[in-house]
Amino acid sequence: MRKPKKKSMFILTLLLSLAMLLSACAGSNNQTNNANGNKPDGGNTSSPDNQKEVVLKGYLLGEAPKGMPEVLAALNKKLKKDINTTIELNYIGWGDVQSKYPLLLAAGEDVDFIFSAEWNYYAEQANKGGFYELKAEDIAKNMPKKSAILDPAAWDAVKIEDKIFMIPGSSADRSVFVAVLRKDIMAEAGLTEVKRFSELGPYLEAVKKNHPDMIGLNLDSQVDLPTPYQHLMRDKIGYRGAPFGGGPLAQGVAYDFGDPTGKIYSMVDEPYLSAQKYAAGIMKDWYDKGYINKNPYSNKIRSKDNFVEGKSAVAFGNTIDIAATMEAAEAKGIETYLVPSLMTNGKAPFSPWVTQGISIAANSKNPDRVMQAFDLIMEDPSYAYLAYYGIEGQNYIITGDGKIGLPEGVTAANNTYPPDAAGFWFLNKDLFKPMSTWPQSYIDHREKVKDYVTDDFVYNGFTFDSDKVKTQIANLANASTQYANPIYIGAVKNVDKAFEELAENLKSAGLDKVKAEVQAQAEAFLAKKK
Repeated sequence: MRKPKKKSMFILTLLLSLAMLLSACAGSNNQTNNANGNKPDGGNTSSPDNQKEVVLKGYLLGEAPKGMPEVLAALNKKLKKDINTTIELNYIGWGDVQSKYPLLLAAGEDVDFIFSAEWNYYAEQANKGGFYELKAEDIAKNMPKKSAILDPAAWDAVKIEDKIFMIPGSSADRSVFVAVLRKDIMAEAGLTEVKRFSELGPYLEAVKKNHPDMIGLNLDSQVDLPTPYQHLMRDKIGYRGAPFGGGPLAQGVAYDFGDPTGKIYSMVDEPYLSAQKYAAGIMKDWYDKGYINKNPYSNKIRSKDNFVEGKSAVAFGNTIDIAATMEAAEAKGIETYLVPSLMTNGKAPFSPWVTQGISIAANSKNPDRVMQAFDLIMEDPSYAYLAYYGIEGQNYIITGDGKIGLPEGVTAANNTYPPDAAGFWFLNKDLFKPMSTWPQSYIDHREKVKDYVTDDFVYNGFTFDSDKVKTQIANLANASTQYANPIYIGAVKNVDKAFEELAENLKSAGLDKVKAEVQAQAEAFLAKKK
């Protein structure tokens, strides 16, 4: 056999090397393009390099549903295939948010992403340097689906000092706070209609008289504790549920959402003080009559869960998260009645883009991969349905009429992965079909919500930078825990004296300094709007 000439051998070797190089490049490009879909700007952005396998550590709020391990495994299988990434998911319980959330970011722990919202430390953590800044070119490169769908107004809404620190949800969840009642007990109380929460006295009396195993307001220590009090306050003032720089349980500095002047108030000064005393008086009356559980501080079961089990006569939630409760109750033969919590003008303030999203921790080693992962989870239907509804055929089905239903043998009560229960609230819900199991009362409520919510309030878009008064805000939270929590549930001997003691301790904690700082920033914000 003749040996090839040296020149021929050189040419053959060169051609083989070139072919291998082109093949490798093509394979890499195909893998990246499959993972990222169509790129904006005609594909002019460079493709991410995902050769290195990455594990992202993240935190959501609430509690993991029973079926989360299976769902997370399925989610990770898809992410591993598409972008060579998996997620290690953790939860911060509602009762631990105030103490644990800021510490996770301040301590420099191994965190890649975390749930963020205007009501949950978004501005505070962004101003402290806790979050990674998302730049336009990185968003375009790593989030093509989000870039193609999201209203540009959303990016503007989440900006702090012209910088972006949150990946907002693409669908504007319009929701209001609600209380759900039982129609059978309403009938016992002679009630055919309830327009405001303050009208519940006869209903709670009927519970006490006729249902010895049920508590009228069976509140938990994490979410429900201040909720009926806040429902009552809205009879008198436009209070949303958390002061500037504080959480829902805190007292501090706020304003009236119905007041177009934007005047800033301390919550223990007028007109807030009168609104609080009005709510406190009703709660004390109900507590003294045994309509409220005596020790909510030790109860970790939400009222909406106890409602389904027949242990609470009222369930608290919002337009989005209450659906599963109403479905589960009606599946047990409990007809429900829904009462929205509205301001005196019949409206509810609503900031669509900053109410829920994901922020990347400033010390994340893989911010690009976080963006890629949530581009898929938020905007790709196969990911969004999995994260929100669970495993098809096991947790949900698509019915013949195109709605979302439950598999045979699965009910809202025994579903191991109920919709909206896993903390993925920021998904693009415009991708979802309606649920076939929604009760008519819930459908009617959803139709009315668009008339309730309004973004026409003076401080829409204002983010308070609490850095200069962070010590005082922490002190206010501590004072609120000791002196305001008993007021919220009605467990005080004298309402006037309880507020005197609260006001004294809030002022010692630095309330006036916080008010002055809020006032200065609010005035600067309003001046820019003119």
